[in-house]
Amino acid sequence: MAETEDCVGQEPHPVDDDFFKEPMKKRRRSDRDQRFRAFPSVEQSTLKEYEKLESRTRRVLSNTYQKLIQSVFLDDSIPNGVKYLINRLLALIEKPSLDPIYIGFFGSTGAGKSSLINAIIQQAMFLPVSGESICTSCIVQVSSGCCEQYEAKIHLLSNQEWKQELKNLTKLLHRPEQLGREEEDAWDRDDAVEEAIWKLQMVYGNGVERKSYEELLRAKPKGKIPTSRVITLKAEEAGELSLKLDPYIRTQRRGWDEGSAETQIWPLIKLVEVTLPKSELIPEGIVLVDIPGTGDFNSKRDEMWRKTIDKCSVIWLISDIERVSGGRAHEDLLNESIKACQRGFCRDMALVVTKTDKLHLPEYLRERKVGSQAIQSQREAVLERNEMIKLQRNKVLKEKLKRKLPTDSRVLEDSELVYTVSAQEYWQQALLTEEETEIPKLREYIRRRLLDKKRRMVTKYVTEAFGLFLLTDSFSCTDNLQNEHLHVSGLRRFVEEKIQLLEKAIDQCFAHIVQPLQEGVQNARSSYRQILGVCLVRSRGNQGFHQTLKAVCLKNGIYASRTLGRIDLNEAITQPIYEQIDPVFGGIFRSGKPSDGSALMPHIDAFKRSLQEKMTEIGIRNGWKYDSYKKSFLIQEISAILGGLEGHILRKKRRIYESLSTSVQNDLKPCYEEAAQITGKKACERMKDVLRRGLDQQVDEGMFERAQERMQHQFHQLKNGITEKVKGSVTTMLTLASSQGDGLYKELADVKSECKEMEKLHRSLREVAENALLRRGMQDFLLRMSPSKSGPPKTWI
Repeated sequence: MAETEDCVGQEPHPVDDDFFKEPMKKRRRSDRDQRFRAFPSVEQSTLKEYEKLESRTRRVLSNTYQKLIQSVFLDDSIPNGVKYLINRLLALIEKPSLDPIYIGFFGSTGAGKSSLINAIIQQAMFLPVSGESICTSCIVQVSSGCCEQYEAKIHLLSNQEWKQELKNLTKLLHRPEQLGREEEDAWDRDDAVEEAIWKLQMVYGNGVERKSYEELLRAKPKGKIPTSRVITLKAEEAGELSLKLDPYIRTQRRGWDEGSAETQIWPLIKLVEVTLPKSELIPEGIVLVDIPGTGDFNSKRDEMWRKTIDKCSVIWLISDIERVSGGRAHEDLLNESIKACQRGFCRDMALVVTKTDKLHLPEYLRERKVGSQAIQSQREAVLERNEMIKLQRNKVLKEKLKRKLPTDSRVLEDSELVYTVSAQEYWQQALLTEEETEIPKLREYIRRRLLDKKRRMVTKYVTEAFGLFLLTDSFSCTDNLQNEHLHVSGLRRFVEEKIQLLEKAIDQCFAHIVQPLQEGVQNARSSYRQILGVCLVRSRGNQGFHQTLKAVCLKNGIYASRTLGRIDLNEAITQPIYEQIDPVFGGIFRSGKPSDGSALMPHIDAFKRSLQEKMTEIGIRNGWKYDSYKKSFLIQEISAILGGLEGHILRKKRRIYESLSTSVQNDLKPCYEEAAQITGKKACERMKDVLRRGLDQQVDEGMFERAQERMQHQFHQLKNGITEKVKGSVTTMLTLASSQGDGLYKELADVKSECKEMEKLHRSLREVAENALLRRGMQDFLLRMSPSKSGPPKTWI
């Protein structure tokens, strides 16, 4: 399945006069070479060939652009066809070389996310690690670049964003009067209260929890906050940057001393970006993202948490070996990861089991039920247990994914859905070899993914550039224009008919969601009270839950707690609907070719092929030569136009998927606001009553049916957006194909040498691909022939 980052085809730029613009500067050769340090020599050779192809193509495009600009610069009137060509050339020149691949490390507290990243980047204590306690306090992105130093950028909440959080925190800390002794004790133990006090004391000092919102606005923070709201750290060595960075991203435990000035602004930090110089292990273009497991009480940080998950094309669910067999937290994170596959850009996910060196041998031998061969060492036991974990969790994970995703999803085709890693053993190698820790396997996955993406990106880039030069040739070759006159009136009618058929096909595709939606709505109506009851019950009754519930209401049904986990009433209430629609929803946005017409992209591909076939047919009937420049350009440009639609569709997918829970949240907002205002005796029970009554009323008034209508409306808007884009772009393209008498064309600058160079580059694509395949085969053969690496057991029991 194609990745969203790989959708390099773009809609052509509209014709306008604002195109006299300098293209971006080329990357220096020395900088380009540094990007390959993370790859073995075989893969380096392949990457250099693709990089050379791309670089030469950009140079040819830039030269052509400059010549065309010079040829029309003094003209009073520039033909529309020339404007179109110049704008398209500029768009290709400025297209990014490669959009980053975000790999999300998603796991609960103490799972070992930071330790794993440290091992992958070969820096033992770079990100803070601290056993079972919460350590990384915010989203941290780690990437490599061509910079000379280690660098970190710490992004803080804006002044307005912090004011909004202050307002919510002070509402939580407003202690009701006339509380009984038991209620006072419960209030003091409340998770939301403790966290609010903690944050305010970190920023303003002890005693501030008793101040009002207005008083806190006038208070001066203990730490220095730059007006830019960005703190930049630089260092020559990794250890030096790590020491500087540690206070900003390490969560300070409650009850500790106040600490340094850096720790005192921790609650204001929303994102940290770390750049490594010229890494030999992580290639440029890869971003490793340490994602906290629950989100955040602050709206902006929580929004960034969700968007960060959704922009990851790969999610690694990180779980401690001792927690992997179940538990609420693990299941919640797994469900959130699967949702990312549904609503976001994620195309691949895996379970990464950490700390797999942990094993109590006597206990393991007593409970061991498989294998007739005697276990003689701790190492043998660890390896056997790890293989068992892989088999068991791979089966469980695949079964769960099958229930949620289409059967032809890429992630279901992966042979390896589970990795068993040990960051500690990677450094010590007391029990396991480096290969057996599986850290090198994760690095290889990262490299192959980037290499594959680069291959597909350059192939599409060179092909699209070649199509533009076909148009350039058609402008320059007057004989072709005279002898290959294109009668487009019939083609226009054909396109209009095909667009109508495309609209009907999309309607039929989207119709597959209607019945599951209806069934889900019925399920939600019958189960919402039970679901709400479960969400509102805690093991200690109302003790320690009063202000937590208030926090949920203040945030319109969502509260991300560092100790209780993530509470989302809106998602919980709509879960019965999602359970019904998930497989169908995923099927609509897959790229396979199901026979039932339920997938969207195959309909667009069929539309593209029908246009290309029709142009070939018209060309033959009207005496076009088989290799007609104009015909080839039009066929190629159709691919570019419609190829850009996939990115547009995937960006809209998230809004459609979330429309159900967003609709419910909007309908319940008055209930949340009313409940949030309740104070005094038995406030918790009164808040629950308001939520129950409000939910009953909204359901009676058709809340779930409105959510269904809003999702269907989002699908309808997507259909209209697709057809409007197709109509506008194809109309522009057909205008170029109309007769020369309408003043579209003029004699251009001589770009024959560039055309020949571009033709050679296009032919080189196949040669580069064949070379890469040959190198890969040789490398695999040598690996199979080499002796296996296994370290002698160093620890015997």
